[in-house]
Amino acid sequence: MSTTQSERLRGLLEPLVSAERLDLEQIEVTRAGRRRVLRIVVDSEEGVELDTCAELSRAISQKLDETDAMGEGEYVLEVSSPGADRPLTEHRHYVRATGRLARLRLHEGGELVARILAVDEDGLDLEVPGVKGRRPTARRIAFDEIAKARVEIEFNRKDKKEEEA
Repeated sequence: MSTTQSERLRGLLEPLVSAERLDLEQIEVTRAGRRRVLRIVVDSEEGVELDTCAELSRAISQKLDETDAMGEGEYVLEVSSPGADRPLTEHRHYVRATGRLARLRLHEGGELVARILAVDEDGLDLEVPGVKGRRPTARRIAFDEIAKARVEIEFNRKDKKEEEA
């Protein structure tokens, strides 16, 4: 997708997304045979419910039908949340991932899997799990040390409600 089309779509759709108290995370147009697929990824502090995605999809579809933003060709519209193992690219992503396990690839090389304990403007306070019965250790990582980061899916982690009970 051209930068001009991306900027135009973002300008057109951002007010609709903001009206639902959501953040517009990503706009992507790809080819699928003869058709194009327009993927819109939205998120919020509380996450995104399926009904909200459906309502937003109808509003976006109507807005796109009123304009020529997608041109004359056929396209499929998909509106979704980022998913459980989303990449962490913005400060707000790290804040939302507080308490979660993350895989961090560092610029200096190497990878680190740790729980995000706190986030500030400069970086992250992490808890690195202990190996073979050792206690977890605390570590501080600055944002400029991180090349890539992604939330790790945990299948056996208790949620906050269970921990508080």
